[in-house]
Amino acid sequence: QVQLVESGGGLVQPGGSLRLSCAASGRTIRDYVMAWFRQPPGKEREFVAYISWNGLSTSYADSAKGRFTISRDNAKNTVYLHMNSLKAEDTAVYYCAAQGRGTYRALYEYNYWGQGTQVTVSS
Repeated sequence: QVQLVESGGGLVQPGGSLRLSCAASGRTIRDYVMAWFRQPPGKEREFVAYISWNGLSTSYADSAKGRFTISRDNAKNTVYLHMNSLKAEDTAVYYCAAQGRGTYRALYEYNYWGQGTQVTVSS
């Protein structure tokens, strides 16, 4: 079993930046594809980005391209999401997911989930 705990969310002004962290425990995640998803208020959870087990391959939703960067530190058993140029529409609960398969972009393709961290972009 893998436990995932997200942190780093908060209130930020439009144009600002945040770095989210996802700390894993229970076992190593170094073999897993890891991802970030988000759920805006009143909407379904959606894919944001994923990263391969060795960090050499990443992919992003169109809404995240050029502004967000996913990274990982397998020695720390942690995955990150660096978010720049934040917009009001980025407001959501952000979730970390582990052990992806298939396209890596669908919720059902991940076996482990964190509880989420709230990101609010507002002036």
